[in-house]
Amino acid sequence: MTIKIIIADDHPVVRSGLRALLASQSDFEIVGEANNGEEAARLAISLVPDLVLMDLQMPILDGIGAIKRIRDRLPKANILVLTTYGTDADILPALEAGAIGYLLKDTPPEQLFQAVRNVASGEMALAPRVAEKITQRLTNSSKSTLSSREIEVLELASQGNPNKAIAKKLFITEATVKSHFVHIFSKLGVTDRTAAVTEAVKKKIIKIE
Repeated sequence: MTIKIIIADDHPVVRSGLRALLASQSDFEIVGEANNGEEAARLAISLVPDLVLMDLQMPILDGIGAIKRIRDRLPKANILVLTTYGTDADILPALEAGAIGYLLKDTPPEQLFQAVRNVASGEMALAPRVAEKITQRLTNSSKSTLSSREIEVLELASQGNPNKAIAKKLFITEATVKSHFVHIFSKLGVTDRTAAVTEAVKKKIIKIE
């Protein structure tokens, strides 16, 4: 299946480099480019791509604003942030706005490709440093303990259920499931579902029958 991608970055050289890099993958197709957040939102709403690769610092409308605008119109939009900014002040607002992936621009190509595929299928993808920062923020906090609903989500994930099935079984939206995974990954200090399940089993939070 071809993954249709929009690249949003205000630097032409960066967009050109990303386009060439992504074009090296036979299952990727660049369907649009934007040099500001407003254009990114307009293109995403018009073209409904499988994934929007979003920078954060852009003119007219920044990345956070663009993410919110896109998710308002397209609740199931898959947005992967690719930025040089890795502070708490950037990461958390982006994830809360609706991004389900967050990478830094020094990410190796193969990791970028895998993250694009994961996010395009609705799965979370966080750079290790990003996951670490979120974990540090929650360390020594009572919030570091998984809630009962987060445990339910993780148990269903351990049984091989995709987000859509988890949402149906728990009578919640897919967006809510993704939000639960953001917090689960943060609290367990991991970057993907498999690692989350493994860590939860190790900590005896869940059991695999």
